[in-house]
Formats: sequence, C-alpha cells, structure tokens
Amino acid sequence: MTTDLIPVIDFSPFIGGDAVARAEVARQMRLASADWGFFYLSGCGMPADRLADAFSASKAFFALPDDDKQVLAWRNAESNRGYVGVRRERLDPSKPGDLKEAFNLAPCSSEGADNPWPAALPGFRSQMEAFLEACIITTNHVLEAFAVALNQPDDFFVRAHDRHHHVLRLLHYPPLPSGYVPQDGESRAGAHTDYGSITLLFQDDVGGLQVCTRKGQWVAAPPIPGTVVVNTGDLMHRWTNQEFCSTPHRVSLPSGAEHIDRYSIAFFGYPNHDAEIACIESCASESNPPRYAPISAGDHLLECLNSTY
Repeated sequence: MTTDLIPVIDFSPFIGGDAVARAEVARQMRLASADWGFFYLSGCGMPADRLADAFSASKAFFALPDDDKQVLAWRNAESNRGYVGVRRERLDPSKPGDLKEAFNLAPCSSEGADNPWPAALPGFRSQMEAFLEACIITTNHVLEAFAVALNQPDDFFVRAHDRHHHVLRLLHYPPLPSGYVPQDGESRAGAHTDYGSITLLFQDDVGGLQVCTRKGQWVAAPPIPGTVVVNTGDLMHRWTNQEFCSTPHRVSLPSGAEHIDRYSIAFFGYPNHDAEIACIESCASESNPPRYAPISAGDHLLECLNSTY
C-alpha cells in the first residue's frame, strides 16, 4: 500500500512475528529508507489512549496565556527543553522564522536539565511522561528493525540510544488571521532534514507535511489514521553511509486550511551524546567506501541546534 508512493508498512509482524516475518518487515523498511527516507508504520504498538491524551495535553498547553508559556522558554542548545515561540525557530535559514510554536521535553535523566512543567496544568506532566515512555518503546522497536535490516546484532542501535537522549516536541501551527498574506517565503515549517537518527511523527487530520523526492519534487505526506510517520535523520544517514537517507521535508500552508489550527507531535530519537557515529561495516564496500568521518552524536546535535536558533 502506498500514498503518493510513500510506503505504508505493517509493523505488527515485526513486533509479534517469527524471524522470517521480522526479516521481511525489516527488508521493507530498508527499501523505504533508501528510496524515501520516509514511511508510514501501522501496527506500531502505540496505545491509542496515550496518543489521544498527549494531543489533548498539547492543545491545553498551547491554549495557555503567552506569559505562562514564556516562563518556560527554551534557553540553550545544551538543555534543548522549553517553549519556542512563533517565528523564533527558522528551520530553513534562507527563509523567515517558522509560523509555529513548540514545546520541547525529554525523558528524565540524571545527565541533563529538568523539564520545565507548566504550573497551570497539574496533569500535564503525568500525561507527557507516559507518552514519552511509549515513544521510547516504539523507537527501540524501529531501531531493532533497522539493525536486522543491516545484518547487525538486534540491539546494535538500541544500545547506542540507551541513555535516552531523545526529545519530544509538541507542535502547534496557529491559524493565520483573516486576510494575512505570508511574506518572503514564510511557511509553517521551512524545508529541513532532521538532526538525529530517527523521528516518529504523529499528525492531526489537517495535513501540510510534504516530502522531497529524489527528483526534487515535493509530495504530500497526508495523515493516515492508525499510523505513525517515521523518517531517518542526518546521523542515521551518516551511520549507514547514505543507505538510509535523510530527506528534506517541510510543512506547507495547505489551501483552505490556513485559518485552522494544526497540531502534531514529533519524537526525535538521538543517540547517546558520546556515541561515535561511524560508517557501519555492512554499509561500505570497496566501490562504496565510507563517505563521512566519524563524529560525536552530541557535537553534531549542538552544532545543528545552534544554527537553527
């Protein structure tokens, strides 16, 4: 099954199937990652109630007064937590700031800063922590499938992510005022690639996500109920010697939806900060030697974040 050729893959046989079924799902994911860097997963195991709770909590957060949100403002790339106001972030450096607001959270860790929690929403923390836990489980399943696809030990990628240096990002794209005309290439999110290893994206039903094909054409990646969009990021691109591609994508202003709120939730899977990202042996050959020098995952992330804000 495809939508505009972006594959839709049933992930349930990988979670609950035998070795043959797992290998077949992993094969499909490898092909999709090589051709697109994007695919939809159905049957990923994300509890529907936790996803619904997360969207409900996100809407409640963005409905808070601006002063309440600014108290929790994003401060620096080292913590990468907190509220990001409209236009503060510019994913495409050649364009104006993005017409969106965001709130970054991370799994609890003794190694990093604490999450800033909104005092006005007493149930928010428990909802987000439950959702973070569910995202980590799904991310580990996807990373395990990638390892199977590349003929590595099942826990190859999971071990490199076991400190959970991930980021959960709540996203709100406010409706544009009546008569507002975007200027100088303004959009909800400029064209960019993601910085980490993999991203899980949960969309509402408004749409707007677009993915760039290998021929440079932009195609829609509309919401499909019961699925999560998965894409590979820059570090996985390097790790696999471009076998798994990091693909430019953006959020446009779909005609007829300019004056409608759009919400999405992204979970960015990042390797441990001290993980060395070096070409995997099975992704290189005499005719296709390693294209990138090894790099620290943490150094890469800080460089990308500091160029975005």
